[in-house]
Amino acid sequence: MGETTMEKNVGGFDRTARLIAGPALLVVVLAWLLGAIALDLWLGLVVLLVGAILTVTGLTQKCPANSLLGMNTFRRGSEPEEERPTETPR
Repeated sequence: MGETTMEKNVGGFDRTARLIAGPALLVVVLAWLLGAIALDLWLGLVVLLVGAILTVTGLTQKCPANSLLGMNTFRRGSEPEEERPTETPR
């Protein structure tokens, strides 16, 4: 069977927002678990799920929902290129 890999489709502001909102939601869940804030069980679980999804998609830069919706905020040129040997003048 062939391996199917998803191309990166999360970048720029989209990625930054995910990497801020996701961990922030996970901090809210931690505060809830420690008793610092009160949340309904279902709301706590939803916040945990959304926070985890945003964090993982921000870190991996791959989002299945973006693929389904045909969205791509990743730009090839925004990632550091591998070092290429430079030609020296003769």
